[in-house]
Amino acid sequence: MSHHVFSCYRNGFTRLLLVLLFVGAIDTVNAQQVTLPAEKIQSRVQCEGRYAGHLQGFCLDEQEHLFWSFTTTLVKTDLNGKLIKEIPVDNHHGDCCYVEGKVYVAVNRGQFNNPEGKSDNWVYVYDADSLKEVARHEVQEVFHGAGGMAYHDGKFLVIGGLPTDVPVNYLYEYDRDFNFVKKHELKSGWTLLGIQGADYAENHWWFACYGNQLLKVNDELEMVGRYDFECGLGILGLGNGQFYIARGSRNEDRMHEGHLLHAIPDEKTGLKVVE
Repeated sequence: MSHHVFSCYRNGFTRLLLVLLFVGAIDTVNAQQVTLPAEKIQSRVQCEGRYAGHLQGFCLDEQEHLFWSFTTTLVKTDLNGKLIKEIPVDNHHGDCCYVEGKVYVAVNRGQFNNPEGKSDNWVYVYDADSLKEVARHEVQEVFHGAGGMAYHDGKFLVIGGLPTDVPVNYLYEYDRDFNFVKKHELKSGWTLLGIQGADYAENHWWFACYGNQLLKVNDELEMVGRYDFECGLGILGLGNGQFYIARGSRNEDRMHEGHLLHAIPDEKTGLKVVE
């Protein structure tokens, strides 16, 4: 083989390798759902401790830690709900999502659900290992108050409040650097206080609402189904058709607990709890 031919072969191979590495990097960025092995999924996970604010949402990292957002406290536990770390946070921390070593939380520091949009909307970012805050991003486009968020395919969707009798929900799209991309109208019909929790799983977006309402939406952000199912405190796909959904209660001292239940898809109710 001549030096020229060898050089062309080597350069071509290098370019191919770089392309493959680049595609692999894209796949890593886009494939953010953490799959939990079936043998580690429990019928119920109780978060250790009680908190002044109710559970707003939760997420999971690759090291199999759970993160729970209790309005004014961010909590990290193991898969069994045993406390690892907790920190006080600004009111009102909403639903959260995990992406590449960081926990992202939708935060509204103003009024929620005000028809005139008197909210003050942010995404707070925490290091998943230490729970140290590492960044804040303004998302002031979320007119009625940021209440939750999810990530898929290089984009974040931030969701939130909705005044009475507004017939659509709004989905606010941001890129990975939190540059605003677009406000989407979701023809869902009115839901109580808008959308509270969000996740992307099983090739669909899932939006959890108060009033026992669950919305299922395709990649084009079109409605697939609206179901009577209680998961307004959080929803998370675990891979292979498995989910955790969050519920909670408040005791006589007005302190809140949170727990997760195992759920699977159901044609009639969207999801159903595995007994």
